[in-house]
Amino acid sequence: MTTPGRQMHLGVFVLGTGNHIAGWRYPGAAQSFEDLSVVQEIARIAERGKFDLIFLGDNLATEPGMHPSFAARFEPLTMLAALAATTTHVGLGATSSTTYNEPYNVARAFASLDHLSHGRAAWNAVTSSGGKAAENFGRIHPEHDARYEVAEEFVDVVRGLWDCWDDGAVVRNLETGQYIDPAKVRTLDHKGRFFQVKGPLPTSRTPQGQPIILQAGSSGPGLALAARTADVVFAVVQDLEEAKAGYVALKSRMPAFGRHGDEIAVLPGVMPVVGRTEAEAREKLNTLQGFVNTTNALSMLSSRLGQDVSRFPPDDLVTELPLPDSSHGFARAMLAKALRDRMTWRDLFNLTGAARGHWVICGTPETIADTLQQWFEERACDGFNILPAYFPGAFDDFVDMVVPILQERGLYRREYAGTTLRDHLGLARPRSRLFAS
Repeated sequence: MTTPGRQMHLGVFVLGTGNHIAGWRYPGAAQSFEDLSVVQEIARIAERGKFDLIFLGDNLATEPGMHPSFAARFEPLTMLAALAATTTHVGLGATSSTTYNEPYNVARAFASLDHLSHGRAAWNAVTSSGGKAAENFGRIHPEHDARYEVAEEFVDVVRGLWDCWDDGAVVRNLETGQYIDPAKVRTLDHKGRFFQVKGPLPTSRTPQGQPIILQAGSSGPGLALAARTADVVFAVVQDLEEAKAGYVALKSRMPAFGRHGDEIAVLPGVMPVVGRTEAEAREKLNTLQGFVNTTNALSMLSSRLGQDVSRFPPDDLVTELPLPDSSHGFARAMLAKALRDRMTWRDLFNLTGAARGHWVICGTPETIADTLQQWFEERACDGFNILPAYFPGAFDDFVDMVVPILQERGLYRREYAGTTLRDHLGLARPRSRLFAS
């Protein structure tokens, strides 16, 4: 049984054309990630399902053969700023690279979003594994460990800038004419190996104190950064025992940074294909798989693995590959699963098309709820990042059929307990470290 009072956290990974590479071809599915009304409808469904947060990834380079929602999309912070005006509770998370940004700009943007949303902003701090982005910034893409060295300092600077304002700094005294109490605003004066940032931001202390920090790194440096700084960690896992081991590996690192394991929520990505019967669910998945364009799936897999895989005969078993530094964490998880399950390259192409390497569950609401409950109760995770195959229908299916079962079992909230993302995650609002003494 689950620990009394412990409940799942749920996020939704939003790709307007669906997380399945061919989701946009499913009857009635949204066909664009450049349509605000589509994302607004997804947000309404998320709030109806009492989800913790909406999450928007990002990419800094595009190719026509990519997943449709990566090839053509809005800049995520712009989209979330618009959603802040039409939502009231659901958290708003977006990716922003530590390799191709400046800490000052990122800190200011997410502080602004936290104010606009009244405390619902979350920053996914990523190092950008894909090297093609470098060509859009006139740079040479750094190696893996070097990117994480920069990221460590980058995150510290962002958090430091958020702490430059104390609570109550904006006084707005009509009698004296004082607008800001100077004793409650400080400079950061950061001088580090990679960045020199004076501060403060022209943005006061945010409703959450600090916006939530999301992470998705699975390497040693990625886990270390997450253990020290993250509030939510997205995981790419397919196997229960592997997930349990990863869960322990991350949480066991946290005491070294003065943190408790409950201060991080681990959310594996999962694509649920829900049917009222097993046959109906299987028919939906088969329909989606029938829409997969092999050329696009090959292009995506090659891009994620950092090498051309079209040279392999489709019906040969997948073999171990020396992956370059530019390969994506998703790709590493996909390759590991393919080797473990003795997949052919065709199987791996199909897996890529289905969920980009994430876990796919196909079945009735009860069987899907059973599986999610098992993972949650056996401490493989603290909840899930849901990846609907297409929008809005597949997301409606999960919220209308699976969520009520989780609620009936006492595993998931029936109502929001607060209004901020920190409230949803059960995290305390931090005091500014520059003023804590």
